[in-house]
Amino acid sequence: MPLHNEALNVDLLFERLLPVLRKLALSHEIICVNDGSVDSTIDKLANQRERCPDTPIRIISLSRNFGKDIALSAGIDHAHGAAVIPIDSDLQDPPELIEQMVAKWREGFEVVYATRSTRHSDTWMKRVTAGLFYKIFDRLTEVRIPKDAGDFRLLDRRVVDALMRLPERTRFMKGLYSWVGFKQTEVRFEREPRNAGKTNWSYWRLWNFAIDATASFSSLPLKVWSYLGLIISLFAFVYAAFLAILELTQGNIPGYTSLMVVILFIGGVQLISLGVIGEYLARIYSEVKGRPLYVVRERIGFEDP
Repeated sequence: MPLHNEALNVDLLFERLLPVLRKLALSHEIICVNDGSVDSTIDKLANQRERCPDTPIRIISLSRNFGKDIALSAGIDHAHGAAVIPIDSDLQDPPELIEQMVAKWREGFEVVYATRSTRHSDTWMKRVTAGLFYKIFDRLTEVRIPKDAGDFRLLDRRVVDALMRLPERTRFMKGLYSWVGFKQTEVRFEREPRNAGKTNWSYWRLWNFAIDATASFSSLPLKVWSYLGLIISLFAFVYAAFLAILELTQGNIPGYTSLMVVILFIGGVQLISLGVIGEYLARIYSEVKGRPLYVVRERIGFEDP
């Protein structure tokens, strides 16, 4: 469970999660990744450890806020189970669905993802933009991510081992879950509104997240600008021939307006193409530096047997 300033949700989350795990009667551990929270999240987690001494609650406290996908990676890196279930801490992902996931896993599926049947808790703008993102992502990449499926899913140990071998630092976990493949199926649920607190995902962050996701899985935007450059060159050649004919047939033609339009158009295309190239160069720069995905400030509970 990645947590960032989720102090208001911790107690209710454990109140709903623990009965589900006990009902399954399987050995388990709960790994909580404190992703640079500045509220009392870490204290709430410590209280849960004291209240439930028989439940292996393990806490990874990162040195700062690294982002949800990095926090998920940290939790997956530290998990030891035959299956791993990432789940959000705001209770929009119902813990009660874990029982159905485990049942599907026992049938032989290696990834069981939870798909939202409705998104009534989201604004209409978020629903529209999410739908557009899935369509564009599917068109630009060879990876097909399930629509309306979040990080809430069950991952078999073989899937977890495959994910741990992926070294990239700009991580789009939903894409990585699909990229590794394996036998996958879904369970559907109605998404509940956030229990308490405020989401950290602004539209600006979601926009940048969508760019990161697309650039991480597709080089098509680079190819598009190559083709666009060829088309513009052909258009410029045809336009030059047209102006030459006018010059020969009608004499001197004033060309200030058309010249300015062409210059501004070409300049805008060049700036956009440089921006696209810059996005990919920034990712190369990040990979070349070779910094670790995250820095752990403290581990609690990992000494337990």
